[in-house]
Amino acid sequence: MIKFKDKDMQLLLGKVLRAGTVISVSIVFIGGLFYLYRHGHTIADYKKFKGIPDFVQHFSGIIGGVLSLKGQAIIQLGIILLISTPILRVAFSTMGFVLEKDYMYVGISMLVLLIIFVSMLSGHAG
Repeated sequence: MIKFKDKDMQLLLGKVLRAGTVISVSIVFIGGLFYLYRHGHTIADYKKFKGIPDFVQHFSGIIGGVLSLKGQAIIQLGIILLISTPILRVAFSTMGFVLEKDYMYVGISMLVLLIIFVSMLSGHAG
């Protein structure tokens, strides 16, 4: 069995956070370039509120928009990845606590993940 030290786990968690942030910011930047290329010349009409496009309200619409290179969908995907980065950190922490056999922190981490997922599924904020 592989033996992890606390320092190894901290380094792994730091790399996960760093990589998630860099990847998501890069995706948002690329989406911004696509958006400016397609819509940079349009003049904003502030008299009428258009809201957000329908395709960014659902994940399948975001994926479809990314595949068709729509800038707003690419930006939305980058934001979703940025939000999911700390959630991934909690999941990696849970696995680290399981390997260390620190079951109290496994329980706490699982409770945090449960709260996050229930909040995401219920759609209530605050």
